[in-house]
Amino acid sequence: MGDMKQYLISIYQPDGPTPEPEFLEPIIAQLQQIQRDLRKSGSWVFSAGLHAPDTATVVRAKGGDAMITDGPFVEGKEHLGGFTVIKAADLDEALAWGRRFAEATTLPIEVRPLVD
Repeated sequence: MGDMKQYLISIYQPDGPTPEPEFLEPIIAQLQQIQRDLRKSGSWVFSAGLHAPDTATVVRAKGGDAMITDGPFVEGKEHLGGFTVIKAADLDEALAWGRRFAEATTLPIEVRPLVD
């Protein structure tokens, strides 16, 4: 596979309640298929889903102390719901995988290269 670079594919989802199962199940099935295809192609590195942002804890170093606050680092209308790290020959290949995630989820997908 030559000189592969790694990319982070991030799935951003709107804040609020989890969608109904009849809406969510086909999306989950498509995401599982994308993960299978990534593995089959040798492009898959790692993936994970995240619990809701209200489960987050933020730690800040301040004057020799650690300030700990409950909740997400950024309050917003959307949050990082999950991510996948892939290997790809170039950005175009990574974006093709990102497009599949976007089509499956109908959500914004960020594709970003990892630092070598």
